[in-house]
Amino acid sequence: MAAVLELIAGSYEQVTFGYRVKPDEKEWNAKADFTHHAHTASISAVAASQRFVVTGSKDETIQMYDMKKKVEHGALLHHDGTITCLEFYGTSHLLSGAEDGLICVWSTKKWECLKSIKAHKGHVTSLSVHPSGKLALSVGTDKTLRTWNLINGRSAFIKNIKQNAHIVRWSPDGDKYVVVLNDKVNIYDLETASVTGTVINPKRISSVRFLNNSILAVAGDDETVRLCDIGKEKWVCEFKAHETRVKAVDSFDMEDYCVMVTASNDGFIKMWKLQLKEELASPTLLGEVNTAARLTCLAVWKPSSVQQINEEPAAEATTAKELAQELSKRKRVRIATEEVVLEDESKPQKKKKGGGK
Repeated sequence: MAAVLELIAGSYEQVTFGYRVKPDEKEWNAKADFTHHAHTASISAVAASQRFVVTGSKDETIQMYDMKKKVEHGALLHHDGTITCLEFYGTSHLLSGAEDGLICVWSTKKWECLKSIKAHKGHVTSLSVHPSGKLALSVGTDKTLRTWNLINGRSAFIKNIKQNAHIVRWSPDGDKYVVVLNDKVNIYDLETASVTGTVINPKRISSVRFLNNSILAVAGDDETVRLCDIGKEKWVCEFKAHETRVKAVDSFDMEDYCVMVTASNDGFIKMWKLQLKEELASPTLLGEVNTAARLTCLAVWKPSSVQQINEEPAAEATTAKELAQELSKRKRVRIATEEVVLEDESKPQKKKKGGGK
């Protein structure tokens, strides 16, 4: 774990806040490190890699900030519509999704758009990259869950889910994933590609985060964070985290405990210490900071603990079955090939503009 880490939060006020934290045994103090005001509308998504922080906004741009040099690094201008989701995989690529239905794959070396995929007939609401870095899941307002082969940028298969989902997340081990529909969390098993369980949150869900392979933190339109054991399909802990609704949850691991970070409309970012044991106790507050802004999204920048993705070239899979075989060679998992509809790759839209220094 890095000796210093950074809490990054986006806001309705168009500002990205960075707070530096030095982990301490007793109280963790978050000190203001930078503010980045490059957007002209509220910030809707944030992601952090070893070098960069990227933010997406309703102004249809992705703005980059160089954490090493502490300077703005330009903008990516390919999407038409609000940027809804951003996720790095490894240090080499960034995925972005937006209301224009596109998923874009960016190289972080020259900040070029390598692929522009017409992913959904409507908005892309969420995406998640498998821990192997070989495929991604996405959900959108066309009531589908789609699996993407990141080796060739093509659709592997598509599943109709009959409702508009707004969050999808892989588990850390990559053997299961969750899809969030309003106040409901559907738990999927990778082997069968079917729902193995469902939990209902009292309020609409705004953010979820896997703390380990079995415990999922869930935040919704109230001040409470709830922890769910997805294997047992039940709530195992809940606590009041903020004064108003919790907008985002992130986490990272220390040597013998987990630190959960929460951000709220009340302006606070809070850090919580949690022992992930058999019997979960309510977490203890490690530290907090008041941004005095209405926060919308959150990421933790931790320079020395970024997962490295094996970037070996892989054979081009053209069917879900071939993709499953390709993945299983590298990551002892199998992708189910049942109940899927093969879909040809959509033609990418003409690139409007790409940028960045």
